[in-house]
Amino acid sequence: MWGLQLHQLRVAAGADLLMEHPSYDVDTRTVILACLSHDMGNIIKSDPSLFPEFLEPEGIAHWRLVKREFQERYGNDEHAATLAICKEIGLSEAALSIIRAIGFLNIPKTRRTGTPEPKIVEYADLRVSPHGTLSLIARLREAQARYLSKPDGIMPSEPNIFDEYLGHAIELESQLFVDAALAPSDITEAAVTPRLEALRQRPLHV
Repeated sequence: MWGLQLHQLRVAAGADLLMEHPSYDVDTRTVILACLSHDMGNIIKSDPSLFPEFLEPEGIAHWRLVKREFQERYGNDEHAATLAICKEIGLSEAALSIIRAIGFLNIPKTRRTGTPEPKIVEYADLRVSPHGTLSLIARLREAQARYLSKPDGIMPSEPNIFDEYLGHAIELESQLFVDAALAPSDITEAAVTPRLEALRQRPLHV
């Protein structure tokens, strides 16, 4: 779905913007490839009726059929499906390793890792809502409200536990920007939008 394409492009654009001002050595190619493909199987968990604006011009019946085809081919686990698709298109093990690490519940572990690549991808993903790039806290509060009504293990539903993970996410943000030449407030929808078309043309194969 084009909405899912746009999400992955926005994540890649945010990471691209951050990596223009690194305070560390980083494998930019692997980061971008991971961002552009990290949700390839997410149609499996999607409810097409929730975001009807993302279904045109094909329409809801088309995307329900595509969802069923994905489920028949890859099963009902969107994470396993994403990894299977990424292997099919030839992503490197380094990119696959980053994709395996993405997830709200993995933030504490990612925050403690010594390598910047998974931190950048995780953080860039944390900044993007279905409708655009938000601040870290605004994005996570938006996601919390959405998933509270549909708990599925993506994030904790208990407010105190959620706030604990939110604290880890804020610390992750602090780590990434400690010596950067830009601030978190510089990563905005207006800043990432000019990068989307060039990223759309980026080949995913290694």
